[in-house]
Amino acid sequence: MTLWNAVLIAAIVCVAFKTLGYLVPPRVLEAPRPSRIADLLTVALLAALVAVQTLGDGQAIVVDARIPAVLVAAGLLLLRAPFLVVVAAAALVAALLRLWGWAA
Repeated sequence: MTLWNAVLIAAIVCVAFKTLGYLVPPRVLEAPRPSRIADLLTVALLAALVAVQTLGDGQAIVVDARIPAVLVAAGLLLLRAPFLVVVAAAALVAALLRLWGWAA
């Protein structure tokens, strides 16, 4: 199987799942449990994505300038700073650390 075949099969499966989602009765989706599971699943997937993108480099765990940048972003988010300020501050921290040669 080539890579393009795998991509096409994955796309077809995604469209099929989306179509099946429209067939679920509304009373099932409006129940408290599926709503709560969807909320928690979203947060868990986002946290996993951030962790993988911050610490991962192929099959290895890497400690570099991204970790302090994410910590600065998390701190600013806890302080309820505007999102653009959070992104700019995290980028500035990572850029300065790389400029100074730490964990480039």
